This record gives sequence, C-alpha cells and structure tokens, in this order.
Amino acid sequence: MLSAIAICLIVGISDGDTLTARCGAPGAYEQIKIRLGGIDAPESRQPFGQKSKQNLSDLCFQAQAEITPKSKDRYGRTIADVRCGGLDAGQHQVATGMAWYYVKYGKGYEWLQSIEESARISELGVWSEPNPVPPWDWRKSKR
Repeated sequence: MLSAIAICLIVGISDGDTLTARCGAPGAYEQIKIRLGGIDAPESRQPFGQKSKQNLSDLCFQAQAEITPKSKDRYGRTIADVRCGGLDAGQHQVATGMAWYYVKYGKGYEWLQSIEESARISELGVWSEPNPVPPWDWRKSKR
C-alpha cells in the first residue's frame, strides 16, 4: 500500500468513486484499488451510475494522478484523495452532481457539504431527479 503521496497512472475506473492506479517503477509496478475519500457515487445499476463512472473516467482515466492515501476500507481498498489534471476527483464528482458527500465516512471532508449543496441548488446530475436515492440507501434496499 502507498504510505506517502505518489504519482500513479490511472488504469481503471470501476464506478464513480473507485479507480485502479498503477504505481511504481517500470518492471516493479503495483496496482492499487482506490476508493475516493468522503464521497459515495451512484451504483452502476442506479440512475446516474454509468454517467458518474463516465464523469470520473473523463477526468482521470489514463491520467497521471497525485494520490494521497488516508486509510484502508474493509474491502482492502486504499481510501485516498486523488488529483487528476490538478483537480480533486472527489470534489469534482460532488460538484458535478455525480456523487454525494458521504456523511457516515466523511470525517475530514465536511467541506464537501457546501459543494454538494451548490450542485443540489443547480440541479446538476443526480439532483436533476425529483427524489434521488443516496447509494447507501439504494444498497440497503437491494439486500
């Protein structure tokens, strides 16, 4: 796992809040699954799930990214802040209405609340729907 800020190549986008980075020197690459900190994006079969994934892909896929690891989640993914093209990927997802600020796991990311509120007021992305269902509630309903 990364222990300090690293510059890695983004080689995969799983959904609107999860990506795969290839880090290290040629011949000694390590692939790392990364979950963006402080946000939760729609699931792939949820409304805006594919658009959210595409939005993150447009920003980060095949880009050199600055990755700042924070912790690990229960699935072994590295929770991290990711900057692609100088933009914070999590903030970008929230600002464009393609992810929620994840209150339950958002300690240290409280600043995303006002960004989400701006996207909400502007009816961007998921906020263009009359009653968008947060991904955590959507997952719970599918269990």
